Amino acid sequence: MKAAPDPSSVRTPGPWTHRTVSANGISLHVAQADGPTDGPLVILLHGFAECWWVWHRQMPALAAAGYRVVSADLRGYGDSDKPPRGYDAWTLAGDITGLVRALGASRAHLIGHGWGGALAWTAAVLHPRVVHSVGVLGGWHPLALRPELRRCLYDREQRRAMGHFYRFQVPIKPERDLVADDAAAVEQYLRRWSGPAWQDTPEFTEAARYLRAAMQIPGVAHCALEFYRWAFRSLFRGDGRRFANAMRDPSPVPVLQLHGRVDGCVLPRTAQASTAWAGRGSTLRELPGVGHYPHLEAPELTTDLLLEWLNR
Repeated sequence: MKAAPDPSSVRTPGPWTHRTVSANGISLHVAQADGPTDGPLVILLHGFAECWWVWHRQMPALAAAGYRVVSADLRGYGDSDKPPRGYDAWTLAGDITGLVRALGASRAHLIGHGWGGALAWTAAVLHPRVVHSVGVLGGWHPLALRPELRRCLYDREQRRAMGHFYRFQVPIKPERDLVADDAAAVEQYLRRWSGPAWQDTPEFTEAARYLRAAMQIPGVAHCALEFYRWAFRSLFRGDGRRFANAMRDPSPVPVLQLHGRVDGCVLPRTAQASTAWAGRGSTLRELPGVGHYPHLEAPELTTDLLLEWLNR
């Protein structure tokens, strides 16, 4: 029987330094790009079935522009701790803001993909003193997501995009499906949600190999699904109503949304609906031919747009 990868296997070498940082009561693995240690802090947050590595194309360029760049494994992923609980938005946002303080900064620019983007947006609203600005790639505002989940019940396109929210609610089987056949499901999601131009490239093959291995680390599949389970079940519980009330106001900091026009997971209309909570100074940029993974599918364009935003 093939041995599962060790969590430290995600600590691949490159122009960065790997560290373990204590934040919000857990240990988080981060990779800090080689470069300035006193520049404005930028924290990069990955999405579902990913890890810190998905930002490897952006990290050196942002550091070269004078930023202190840190890419983190979220709670439950990679070489970060995988506790049995804490996958609610309140706690996850606390992980992020706790990381800012643990890195010795008072504020940071938060840039996230998918779940990472939604959590960056959440952190900005719940902890505004800790956040300079927010970047959301292929993501959503939490309150824009709710009507889209209801739309799955009668809209075929939306069900094809976000039906996995419902499939992930049952116990045990989704975890087994994610890791079966060396986590082949991760590659299937990459293909289903990305733009066609990326799928026949060496970069796609590299990403699929890396992320399939990262999903097979013990505990990751279960923790990744717990994000979805709290988000869905909170719709019917008191903590979810309190969270919705806390997120009603627009973001107190500017939000950059970068969204692929052929995103097969978060439809462009969800990103457009999210602008209602974006706040003053925010902007939405749609990227033609790009799917759910702008940072992987169009890394140079994404880096340029992020630098343009940060330098403002």
